[in-house]
Amino acid sequence: MTSPSAHLLTDLLQQVSRSFYTTLRVLPSSVRAQIGLAYLLARATDTIADTELVSVENRLGALKLLRDRILGQTVAPLDFGELRRHQGEPAERVLLERIEEAIGLLGSFAAEDQALIRAVLDTITGGQRLDLERFGGATAEHISALTSDAELDDYTYRVAGCVGEFWTKICRAHVFPHAALDDTALLRDGVRFGKGLQLVNILRDLPKDLRNGRCYLPAMRLAALPLKPVDLLDATNESRLRPLYNQYLDLARQHLAAGWEYTNQLPWSCVRIRLACAWPVLIGARTLARLRTENVLDGSRRIKVPRHEVRNLMLRSLTLYPFPGIWRRQFESDLARAS
Repeated sequence: MTSPSAHLLTDLLQQVSRSFYTTLRVLPSSVRAQIGLAYLLARATDTIADTELVSVENRLGALKLLRDRILGQTVAPLDFGELRRHQGEPAERVLLERIEEAIGLLGSFAAEDQALIRAVLDTITGGQRLDLERFGGATAEHISALTSDAELDDYTYRVAGCVGEFWTKICRAHVFPHAALDDTALLRDGVRFGKGLQLVNILRDLPKDLRNGRCYLPAMRLAALPLKPVDLLDATNESRLRPLYNQYLDLARQHLAAGWEYTNQLPWSCVRIRLACAWPVLIGARTLARLRTENVLDGSRRIKVPRHEVRNLMLRSLTLYPFPGIWRRQFESDLARAS
């Protein structure tokens, strides 16, 4: 990999996602580049989908062009000049400017790895397209909502559950190809792992999404309370929402528990992969604990785990790793806070 290309998976990747880059650095070198590139391409598609100063029609068109290019269905060079001009973050402008270089890196991997990366990007971009079609014209004055739990489950799969599948298959091929594992259970829990992380994000970001006209809590479930999506803009309605909100916290808790089981199914010798899986699960459990007790409709502050707490959590996981029984119980203690 040439030095300029390597910059995409180091400096640029760090700039567009500081938190994920921490996870990427701990991964084994045999999968670091593949997972890093998949994330970078997904970030590019997400950047296109989220550029609100560009019309929904143009964003959908650009998203299709990039998807087709990633899937190898076209070789026409991409030029996202208009989209680049509307990026507030310099790193995202650079990402769109160098998108052809990123796609070129895809061709440097083995055919099997290319197929896995293309498959996960196909699913992710499908979810982003649906998101734009559902919410493209939504505003705080005209909030659109998902209809049912089935739509919510489908959405969490398309944008994150499929990543659990990809992660599992790429690591199975390169990190522990000969380990005696239940692959069916591993894939199932990997999907739930991704869904759980995405559901935590949805529940945490509810006020922000509402002010952007998006409600990922299904309208059918809200109507039974009875509440409408617009009612959730009023933080005093939190007590009315709380019973339903807690049900989704419970679902996220169950998904994260599956993610912790996933982590502990992996071979004990695969320290880097296990740590890379453990950290987001443990942070997710801490986030759930905060969402249990704070006003989740208050848009004046974002509920999140402080950086110093994340650092302590990571250090604790490293310290406890030589002690399997205690290490496994650390999630139980964090999860107890979210009960």
